[in-house]
Amino acid sequence: MNFIENIVLENDRVRLEPLGKNHFDELLPIAIKHPDLLQYSPAPFGTRELLEENISNAISSRIDEQRYPFAIFDKLNNRFVGSTSFGNISTKDKRLEIGWTWIDKESQGTGLNKYCKHLMLSHAFEKLIMQRVEFKTDNRNNQSKKAIEKIGGTFEGILRSHTLMLDGYRRDTAYYSILKNEWDSINNTIFKEIKTAHY
Repeated sequence: MNFIENIVLENDRVRLEPLGKNHFDELLPIAIKHPDLLQYSPAPFGTRELLEENISNAISSRIDEQRYPFAIFDKLNNRFVGSTSFGNISTKDKRLEIGWTWIDKESQGTGLNKYCKHLMLSHAFEKLIMQRVEFKTDNRNNQSKKAIEKIGGTFEGILRSHTLMLDGYRRDTAYYSILKNEWDSINNTIFKEIKTAHY
């Protein structure tokens, strides 16, 4: 993973570009309108100040080579609708995590997330030559778990009392993965209608 490179991933529906402070004004209305968007995340969200902190932390994580955050641009509606990231990257072990994802509620259920994940999985397996891609979510977040399963994620188990939440609750975290030797089959079935990917 080259953290200095400005990686842009694009297909017919969506463009993922490096998240920056320049995206703040376009993402702020989403944070204000849907302050509960990250209710299952340990990251605070929902005000101007918290979005500034969220974006600043993401940028700092990229500088520290811990995480590569993207802004999500919905081509169909011609606007930015959220963010997602590569993170927990181990070059030695050839694995990474896809996560830190939040998408405007109005864009959820439209197929946008599937197009995003196809770009990221294609890049991880075909460009970065990863052997394993991980996903994790709060075990209470049934919407997120179903979304991961719909793109071919295999449930691996639950880490109990794994993450401390803002309200003091210790969440159980559900883990999923997709392996390199599963990717061709997943790409040709689950993602068969998504043909165009540009790097």
